[in-house]
Amino acid sequence: MSNEMRKKMADTIRFLAADMIQKANSGHPGAPMGLADIAVVLSEHLKHNPKNPKWLNRDRVVFSGGHATGLIYSLLYLWGYDLDMEDLKQFRQLDSKTPGHPEYGHTAGVEITTGPLGQGVANAVGFAMAKEFSARRVNSPNCKIIDHKVYCFCGDGDLEEGISYEACALAGRLGLKDLILIYDSNSITIEGDTKIAWDEDIQKRFEAQNWNVIKVNGHCYDEVDKAITEAKESDKPTIIVANTIIGRKAVGLEGSHETHGAPLGEEVIKVSKEKVGFPPEEKFYVPEDVMLRFRCAVEQGDLYEREWKHLLKQAPFAEQNEALKRLLEPDFDSIQWPDFSETKEIATRDSNGQILNAIAKAIPGFIGGSADLSPSNKTTLKNMGDFPEGKNIHFGIREHSMGAITNAMALYGTIIPFNATFFVFSDYQKPAVRIAALSNISNYFIWTHDSIGVGEDGPTHEPIEHLSQFRALPNFYVWRPADATENVEAWKCALKLNKPQAFVLSRQKLKTLKPQKDFGDVSRGAYIVKKRENATLTIMASGSELMPCLKAGCFLEEMGINANIVSVPCFDLFDEQDDDYKKAVIKPNTKVLAVEASRAIEYYKYADDVLGMDTFGASAPAGELFKKFGFTIKNIKARAAKLAGVENKPVEIDGEVN
Repeated sequence: MSNEMRKKMADTIRFLAADMIQKANSGHPGAPMGLADIAVVLSEHLKHNPKNPKWLNRDRVVFSGGHATGLIYSLLYLWGYDLDMEDLKQFRQLDSKTPGHPEYGHTAGVEITTGPLGQGVANAVGFAMAKEFSARRVNSPNCKIIDHKVYCFCGDGDLEEGISYEACALAGRLGLKDLILIYDSNSITIEGDTKIAWDEDIQKRFEAQNWNVIKVNGHCYDEVDKAITEAKESDKPTIIVANTIIGRKAVGLEGSHETHGAPLGEEVIKVSKEKVGFPPEEKFYVPEDVMLRFRCAVEQGDLYEREWKHLLKQAPFAEQNEALKRLLEPDFDSIQWPDFSETKEIATRDSNGQILNAIAKAIPGFIGGSADLSPSNKTTLKNMGDFPEGKNIHFGIREHSMGAITNAMALYGTIIPFNATFFVFSDYQKPAVRIAALSNISNYFIWTHDSIGVGEDGPTHEPIEHLSQFRALPNFYVWRPADATENVEAWKCALKLNKPQAFVLSRQKLKTLKPQKDFGDVSRGAYIVKKRENATLTIMASGSELMPCLKAGCFLEEMGINANIVSVPCFDLFDEQDDDYKKAVIKPNTKVLAVEASRAIEYYKYADDVLGMDTFGASAPAGELFKKFGFTIKNIKARAAKLAGVENKPVEIDGEVN
């Protein structure tokens, strides 16, 4: 294609973006205008099908700088995805297909939700990791069923964020050769020139991380084309450092930080259009020859996919197609779940380790790892090897990128990922967890060391507010099983639920219960474990606090107080149930006490009183801490008696006095 035509195509993108932002009176024109030239050249290299955005072997394009939606939506429209001109005109308006930042599942062609800077870089690493693992399962030397690239647009802000350093270091360590990062190096952030806060040598940084580095003029089509061609042949991940001008071709504002996050203004747009030979008064202008060239992506994409399907039929080994089918269609019924009925006590982190191994043995695409804590998280998949040949991913101490990487892996199409760390370090993962919830990504977060039961490590390592925080997150399901058997049932529900979820697990051993399931169901979030006739009190608890509540109920019964004991393995699921079920679990006209070694403020929705944590923890053996903070049979009994309006008195059962 001639550079003159490329220029016309790039200018079309520039002024579509400018018009969208001007009409909305909101948005970021600088990056789209600066990246338009690169986007045109990348279009010539992309292998994708606008009519089937879910085609497995497509190239992935991640826009880590999600604020550049003027560029994203212009490209998707021009390529022929499910966007029309009216959608561009409704940019940033209520219920439109073109929201302010790209949202996965909302706009066809958007691979993953981005916007929080840096996360898209880690997402791209996740897509590349998913591609590498899957390819090694289904490809042969003579037949590459999975064979594509992962491209990621990023900017100065993305590379300033710590998550990008975490993710890129891992990508270099793994040698993810199909990952190509296009760095929009325009030296401008919101506050002005990047040098006011940042002036590191990006080339040295990435070379030190085992990346191939190519520097280009981002407005020279031939240089960009050559760089992408070279990157596609590299045996390392590649970063193309593209020197660009923010707000390119915006007369009077080109190169200014003022173009970053505000409309250019009608007059500037008119003058700028006229200068490139576009009709100055015509808004949302797309020349016919430009449209024809961009829309070649539709026919070309259809051809790519048809050739790929033909390749599947011609694959030299039937096992390849069978392997691909098993990745795409996991058989959860084939899982041989562990049986803990004869186990007296076991920490839920330990039972969870056995459960993870059972799932991984049955499900080819179930893989994951820990942020350097697998011996403590109990997440090692035994005898299953290390990534990329095997299933154990060593993320290193990179919690934030681990969450964002596995988010992308979950969206790839062949992978069911899990990731693990201590519950208190979920703080480092929170932005990625939020994106998982927002985008409905079926990522499984494993968080062990769930409470003051951490013990001697002290308050820095004892999560207090975390359960409440994640239960407050919409569309996110937090499991805190009370024992090994409930843990198994929780996982059975979790895999069917197909939602973003977390398992919050104990460090200390918990007795194995034999809950009565006549009165409830784990899949509904809460159920009665012990039911008493004419109950006047309900005690709700999760995790390690359920057993002392059960015992306290026995002592209360001796006092003449009948208490139903309710296990709450998933507060979020219970909260979604209808009123009839809630009334079946929490009997009307009973006083309700909730017990949990956390802030537990969400229980006030159902409880009259909550025994929770009002302070941070302390450093001591776990048993001493549970006594100090009142999570004992004696204190639960006293709290319940007070709520029931009955004078508390010592009661003896089998020689034990409370």
